[in-house]
Amino acid sequence: MADPTNLEVRRKRAYFNSWHRGTREMDLLIGGFAEQKLASLTPEELERYEQLLQLPDSDLYAWITGQADIPEELDSKLLRELCKYRVDLVNR
Repeated sequence: MADPTNLEVRRKRAYFNSWHRGTREMDLLIGGFAEQKLASLTPEELERYEQLLQLPDSDLYAWITGQADIPEELDSKLLRELCKYRVDLVNR
């Protein structure tokens, strides 16, 4: 069973990294998504999210905005949810 304290530390780190991406657009996209979803991610989803945070902003931005197709090896439910979050933001 995962250590709840460690999970909380990881969530806090992921939250911080979500809001400090390097560009304002990515801060808003990733940070806003983190505000809504991070607390409810399972340990496995959190691990996947941490991996996504390691990817270059330019690639993530292109995938999230639909400017480029998500590579098959990186396609995941979590990344699709992030894309949906962006669409929902635009349609507000």
